[in-house]
Amino acid sequence: MEFAAPAAEKHEIVIIGGGICGLATALALHRGRDILIDENKERKIEHVIGESRCLQRSDLITTLADELPIGTIRLGSEVVSIDLDSVTETPRLLLTCGSYIDAEIVIGCEGGRSKVAELLGLKASRAFDVGVIRGLTTYPNAHSMPHEFRRIRKGKIGVGMLPITQHLIHWFVNLPTHLLSGDKFPNDPKHIKQMALELIKDFPSNIHETIELSNLDSMSAAHLRYRAPWDLLLGTMRKGTVTVAGDAMHIMGPFIGQGGASGLEDAVVLGRCLGMAMSGIEGNNKKEKIAKIEAGLDQYVKERRMRVLGFSTITYLIGIIVGSKSPLIKMVAGFTLAILLRDRVSHVHFDCGKL
Repeated sequence: MEFAAPAAEKHEIVIIGGGICGLATALALHRGRDILIDENKERKIEHVIGESRCLQRSDLITTLADELPIGTIRLGSEVVSIDLDSVTETPRLLLTCGSYIDAEIVIGCEGGRSKVAELLGLKASRAFDVGVIRGLTTYPNAHSMPHEFRRIRKGKIGVGMLPITQHLIHWFVNLPTHLLSGDKFPNDPKHIKQMALELIKDFPSNIHETIELSNLDSMSAAHLRYRAPWDLLLGTMRKGTVTVAGDAMHIMGPFIGQGGASGLEDAVVLGRCLGMAMSGIEGNNKKEKIAKIEAGLDQYVKERRMRVLGFSTITYLIGIIVGSKSPLIKMVAGFTLAILLRDRVSHVHFDCGKL
């Protein structure tokens, strides 16, 4: 008995992941094109820090989402698997609801455990020997902290604070994971807050106050993850008409505050390269269309590879310095970092071009 292949929706472009990079990429590509976004639960993340500025990540995500045409975002679905047709190499996605989607182009923006990155053969992201507890604190009558990034370290515990507004402060506590019992961080916000307060018991009272007053629904605890620099240098980032962007390509520690910014850069470059490739497509020659799309994606990968390699190398070295138990390894990493970061802001002053 023969069974017919399941019917599938057809879309020109599917973006997996509704975080900063996914939404920005959709904006960069939306010019009259059929674009579908699978949100993949990315909106849970609450804040992002960059250079000496800080904002709530949810605010940025909402702003990007509000600019998209009505009907672009698909709510309530998640990609279970993605495969390439053995003959046409057309991407096919299976969703949690059991339906299928055939797409001309798939862009994975779904974070460090990306299914699209797995399809491309990129090695899995790894965990630093560093954990972080993060949160937001609201001061109804305003706080007195100057608008600057403050970082304090005592022994193996580091605390950082940066105001977002006159009423809102972002803070974090980072620590080597061997100071915690077990391999998993707690999920309960009350437990997370209690852990943070215990870790900073020897810190100044104003830091205690900020964490004590923090918003429980903003608190999170996790191992920091990274994609190894050598994997970025040697890894495949395009297969057929499938590629990755944002954390799915280059997840890295938050030590230099450029994760969200680099995702926005990816969106601009991808939008430009793919837009230029697709603007020259005429007629119904599918083979020619696919070839031009692949060329556009190759150009995108070429432009981004060395840029994200630099970011990831710097954060990798800082992660070693913060988390390693070996003084010798810390010294070597510190020496290498000093060479790479002779200009401490050079990595920020970068122009990725226009759409």
